[in-house]
This record gives sequence, structure tokens and C-alpha cells, in this order.
Amino acid sequence: MEDGDYNIRRWEDLDIDILVKIFQLLDIFELTSGIAHVCSAWRMACCDPLLWKTLDLSMLRSNFIKIPLEPFVYVDGRSDRTLTRLLKISLSLSRQSIVTLIFHFNLYVSDEQLTYTAERCPQLRRLVLPAWNRIKRTGMCKAIRGWKDLESLTMPSIANPPYLLEEISTHCKNFSELKIMGPCDIFFASSLAALQHLEVLNISHCVLVEALPPPQHKRIIKEIDQSIRQKASRLREFITCMEDSCIMCQRTRTDEGLVRWYKYEEGLWKADEVRSLAL
Repeated sequence: MEDGDYNIRRWEDLDIDILVKIFQLLDIFELTSGIAHVCSAWRMACCDPLLWKTLDLSMLRSNFIKIPLEPFVYVDGRSDRTLTRLLKISLSLSRQSIVTLIFHFNLYVSDEQLTYTAERCPQLRRLVLPAWNRIKRTGMCKAIRGWKDLESLTMPSIANPPYLLEEISTHCKNFSELKIMGPCDIFFASSLAALQHLEVLNISHCVLVEALPPPQHKRIIKEIDQSIRQKASRLREFITCMEDSCIMCQRTRTDEGLVRWYKYEEGLWKADEVRSLAL
């Protein structure tokens, strides 16, 4: 037979929906590896919103060392460049489709990386940001102001909550779920009223601390007092656990309030007592 008798179908002629199905099997590293540059059809498939409802960076970790001064971590430049590259490609392909954004607990995002992301994820509803040592108040506020549809936040310690909760209350009218994964200042209780639409609050296994005037530093709160419970009574779910018999509470205290997740079961940090907060 002559060559013209064959019906050869090229990859770029494959139906876009089929390409999208195939690309859904790829992880974030594979999806951003350059396949969008193969041809126009592949790029169109790579930009399909079905691939970008969730940007899951929970596999990416920073190469860092702890330091005694703020921000208490030093991140290797190569790690920063890898994250920046991944964010730029992902946010370009997603075309503002991202609704859920997940960072690993050892991925230390900078101010610039966070604000760059916020500007390109205006539809974000769920944010998991377990470490923000390198994010300053101005960077966080700028990001929050851009996430007007934000409904759910998982965050680390909340040592100075008023400014954050005020920003969320002002700019995120649908905000309803909050999980804290580190030490929680007791002053947080007096700020609860700012989040009028909050329905779910999970502070289980958190170490509650009360700031004291100098020369004292802080005091560990052993149980939640009535004033906090009263303010939390309007919530649909208020999840707490400070039991001596609880393994996670024991681990939190051993780790001085900031759980060293890397020491424990893989993926444990993603678990949650509230289904909608689990990853």
C-alpha cells in the first residue's frame, strides 16, 4: 500500500477531553514539565480548568535550616527558585481557575511568592498554609484582600490574631472554617466575634498560651475557660482536645507546641477531625 492509504492519527489530533483525562493522571511536577509546549492542542488541554481546581504542592518541601533570629528559618536559594518556577508555570496554565491551594508544612513561602500567587488565584476558597515564618503582616494582608471568596483556612500558630481576623472579616464575607496547627494565643478568644460567619473552628491539640507582661514570658493554659466556650457556642463545630491521654496532645507538648510532623506518620498532618478540613 502507498503511504496515502494509511489513516494515521497524530497525538495533537487527539480529542481535547481525552487529553485532559490523561493529564489528570499526572502530578504537578509532570504537568509543569513542559508538555504544554508540545503543540497547541496539548497546551489547550493543559489549561483546562478541570486540572486546576486544586493546586496541591504538598509534595514540595523547602530545603532549610533553622536559625535563632526571625524568620527562624533559612531557605536554600535553589528551593526558592524551584517553588517560584513551579508557581509561575502553574498559575499561568491555570488561568485563575484555582479554588484550593495546598502547601506542605515544610514549604516556607516568601512574601513575594504569596502575593504573586494571590494575584493569580482570585477565586480561591480553600487555603492550607501550615508554615508562614517568612510571610510578613503586609504580605498576608495583601493576599487576604485579594481572596474575597476565601471560605476555609488551615494555618500555623496564631500569636497575633486581631489583624488577620480583621482582614478576613472585612474582605472574606463567606469565610466559615478555620484550623490552627500550632500554639494559639488565648487573646484569640476575644477576636472570635470579628468572624461573624465562622461556623467551624478546630484548635484540637493546640497549646493555648497567655502572653504575660515582662519579665514573664507566657503561661500555658491547661483548659479552655468559660468565656472562650461562650463565644464559641454559636459555632456549628468547635473542636478542641487538651487531654493528657491524647497521643497528639502529648506529641504537641513534647514538641513545645509546634509539632515536628516529619517525626510522625507520613500524611498525618493532612488528617482532621472535620471532614471538610481533611486533605
